[in-house]
Formats: sequence, structure tokens, C-alpha cells
Amino acid sequence: MSDFNARVLAEFHERHGVVTEAAPFGDSLVVLHTVGARSGAPRVSPVMGIEDGDGWLVAASKAGAPDNPAWYHNLLAHPDLVIETGDGTTITRTDVHATDLEGAERDAAWERFKQASPGFAEYEARTARTIPVLRLSPR
Repeated sequence: MSDFNARVLAEFHERHGVVTEAAPFGDSLVVLHTVGARSGAPRVSPVMGIEDGDGWLVAASKAGAPDNPAWYHNLLAHPDLVIETGDGTTITRTDVHATDLEGAERDAAWERFKQASPGFAEYEARTARTIPVLRLSPR
């Protein structure tokens, strides 16, 4: 795990789901507890999430890198996972199922990310790939 992710996760747990010092997530951080696609080892990844009904949306932006983040491949291989979310008072663990969105549904969800933070439009401009968006639905 990178030092950056370690700092984000430490603040997330210390402040019950609110991250503002390590990065400007506020209470929109979703911590993915995935299983490695090849290794089968447990992995933890903090990502920005957008609430969507009773679930969440996450974007595999990797800051506009030319390839998708490892956690995206992990979710395709093992779509049932546990996430953590917080509201500043409590951290909640939820069992979810990840669905890779396609077509107009993906495009509409991606627009929500760009509206939430201008950084996502910058990520899109940096890469030739279509940035995947996944829905995390409670199971």
C-alpha cells in the first residue's frame, strides 16, 4: 500500500469516515476490501464514492493513467466485497456487489463524477481509455 493510501486510511478511521487533511474527500470516501484477481490476497483501496440510491458509484480513474487501477480488475474477478463508509460519527461496513456500468448508464454516472469534482474531467483529458464506473449495490 502506498504511503498516500495509508495516510488516507488512517485519517478515515481516526475521524470516522471523514478525510480532509490527507486528501479532500470529506465524507465521500469508500474503502474497498477486495480480493486480488491473481493473488487471492486481501486488498484495501480508498476511492471516492458517490451515493446512488441505496448503493454507491466508484470510478476507476487512476488519476488519468493509461491503465485501469488494480482494484478494478479485482472487482471484475471477485465482484462481491465489503466496503466501509463513514459520516463523521460512525463507520459502516456493507456487503456489496460490483457491477461494471456500460453505455448510457456509465456515461450518466461518469458525468456525476465530473460534476462532483473538476479533477475527474482532468483525468479524462489525460487518458485515451474510457474510465470505468461501477455501481456497488448492497447484497
